[in-house]
Amino acid sequence: MVLRHALMTASESGRLRAFVSRTPAARGAVDRFVAGEHAEDAVRAVADLAAQGMLATIDHLGERTLHPLQAEDATRSYLVLLGRLADAGLAGSAEVSVKPTAVGLGLGAEGEALAADNIARIATAAERADTTVTVDMEDAGSVAAILRIYHQVRDDHPGLGCVLQSALRRTEGDLVAVARPGTRVRLCKGAYAPDPGTAHTRRHDVDTAYVRLLRWLMESQAYPMVATHDPRLIKIAGILAAVNGKGRTEFEYQMLYGVRPDEQWRLAQEGAQVRVYVPYGPDWYGYLTRRLAERPANVGFALRSLAGRK
Repeated sequence: MVLRHALMTASESGRLRAFVSRTPAARGAVDRFVAGEHAEDAVRAVADLAAQGMLATIDHLGERTLHPLQAEDATRSYLVLLGRLADAGLAGSAEVSVKPTAVGLGLGAEGEALAADNIARIATAAERADTTVTVDMEDAGSVAAILRIYHQVRDDHPGLGCVLQSALRRTEGDLVAVARPGTRVRLCKGAYAPDPGTAHTRRHDVDTAYVRLLRWLMESQAYPMVATHDPRLIKIAGILAAVNGKGRTEFEYQMLYGVRPDEQWRLAQEGAQVRVYVPYGPDWYGYLTRRLAERPANVGFALRSLAGRK
């Protein structure tokens, strides 16, 4: 918990970001976990994954925009990206993930409506490109607003997916509310600093909640998106899918770009659907430090990457 708190604090530090940006070895680690800074980089990563039999969900990095013009820029970045995917014939291999605060949530009293409108625009463009959108989850204080946006936009865009975090105590009720037949639900542990009043703070409790939620999700008629790198949870997901008669096309595993690529390949080779979360864009620093904070083992993994080890 001390290490996690330190990393979450580091994620807000402009000074540390500048230091990392100037350090060649650190840049090498960034390149391993982030596809690049431009839409072309993300499309290239999707093509590489598709050649290996894997899918992708693309996140244009950035959140907590401070001005409506920034929200508009983020929205247009997704529209451009979706056009590039369609032009490359890769829309069937990739969807996009959108953080509501990147497209307006948090910009005062009108922020929620602005974010809902922008996500609806992205969902419309995704449907034209014959793909989908997942509304990403953020810190605990944003959950209620994000779920309101999700329900509002989903009424007109039934393919819209959502993300739920097992670390939050409220998630069981949220899962019951969102998991309609065919609904795409990404279940993750959660990468934001936990508040003991609203979240589980012990790893064991987060994992136990994950299994409980995953069991409910697999028993439902929703489409489970199992977002984890934990070998135990991956195994449990496969067992629960088999017990509930879910075929390989009725759920998927999701993992982060650059993390456990051998396991991604193994699952894909066994016929499972594997979707890789591909981040791109210049605002990579906060994303990377949260990934390290999410699981202490990721710190060692990143240090090995800095040393050039596989």
